[in-house]
Amino acid sequence: MSNMKQPFVTLEQLKAITEQFPTPFHLYDEKGIRENARRLKEAFSWNPGFKEYFAVKATPNPAIMKLLHEEGCGMDCSSLTELMLSDKCGIRGSDIMFSSNDTPAEEFVLAAKLGATINLDDFTHIDFLKDTIGTIPETISCRFNPGGTFTAGASKEGFQVMDTPGDSKYGFTRPQLTDGFQKLMSMGAKHFGIHAFLASNTLSNDYYPTLAGVLFRTAVELHQEIGADIRFINLSGGVGIPYRPGDPANDIAVIGEGVRRQYEEILVPAGMGDVAIYTELGRFMLGPYGCLVTRVLHEKHIHKEYIGVDACAANLMRPAIYGAYHHITVSGKEDVICDHKYDVTGSLCENSDKFAIDRMLPKIDIGDLLVIHDTGAHGFSMGYNYNGRLRSAEVLLQTDGTPRLIRRAETPEDYFATLLF
Repeated sequence: MSNMKQPFVTLEQLKAITEQFPTPFHLYDEKGIRENARRLKEAFSWNPGFKEYFAVKATPNPAIMKLLHEEGCGMDCSSLTELMLSDKCGIRGSDIMFSSNDTPAEEFVLAAKLGATINLDDFTHIDFLKDTIGTIPETISCRFNPGGTFTAGASKEGFQVMDTPGDSKYGFTRPQLTDGFQKLMSMGAKHFGIHAFLASNTLSNDYYPTLAGVLFRTAVELHQEIGADIRFINLSGGVGIPYRPGDPANDIAVIGEGVRRQYEEILVPAGMGDVAIYTELGRFMLGPYGCLVTRVLHEKHIHKEYIGVDACAANLMRPAIYGAYHHITVSGKEDVICDHKYDVTGSLCENSDKFAIDRMLPKIDIGDLLVIHDTGAHGFSMGYNYNGRLRSAEVLLQTDGTPRLIRRAETPEDYFATLLF
């Protein structure tokens, strides 16, 4: 069997790029990112107020954030430094959605200073926010956790991230939403949003429309019960990508149409046909448009056949911590038969430091360049420094085909900068 996922970069391009930037590095496809952002916008163009708030946690890089902002996206921030990063990119005000949990006071202070829309995670945070910033914003959002189990388009990776809301630490219960909105109204809030995130990496065109139905009905209830002026409904993230060859890809046009049908059936008859739809996508926006490029250093023949590369779990944690699948292409051997079984490993003192286990690949030679697919989201951003390994560079393959360094690789000096001797 030959490789069934084609990289967005050729061996010839990689040879040129690696002459400038040594492996390993994360490489992003500007053309693919822009085209995907436009497809999302088109899928929800039926909703005049639609806005995508890119999940900064997925790929916190200024070049990526500015690129997406040019395409009309705002930023979904969840921490002090993500807020600071957005500010440094010139992205402020209603272009920021601040969705956090267990939130330190200083983070609410900065969110308010930047004019971000604050999405509260808990009923007790209402008083905490008022005590912290001295007021309740006129426009505010609350995160809803319906409890129970959410089954529409559950995660495809064999691990459950968020598919059991009843076990999730996030959000208000349904009774707390009513009480919370009433309390916020008494404290000066005039306009509201509702947010929920119920499942991760779904591969189903039904997930978003099903979630939308839950939130739209909740919005109608709150409007009718207490007269809450609901201005937006945030469907958050959860739309996944096909990590494995043969997995079904989500069709964002079909998803957008499914949400529109729910909107027309539930919100419009209730006189709420002016509610804006927001999304907070990370993986869907960036995942397929990034890859980890690594060079083969060693081959080892013991009880199994091992290929040792110059990247490790410090560059891409997902396989080590989740057992997550990331497809691998041996660059230049895309059409060669995959008739060799390998474990592809990094150098950490952890046996889980494997990018692939018993993976059928073409014969690999020392010096080959491997493309590890779908690392555009939750790839670099989850990196760490175990074993004193240093985080890699990030490179943007621009639309004209030229590479641009958008984050330099860490150096030993960086590693030692915070240590006191």
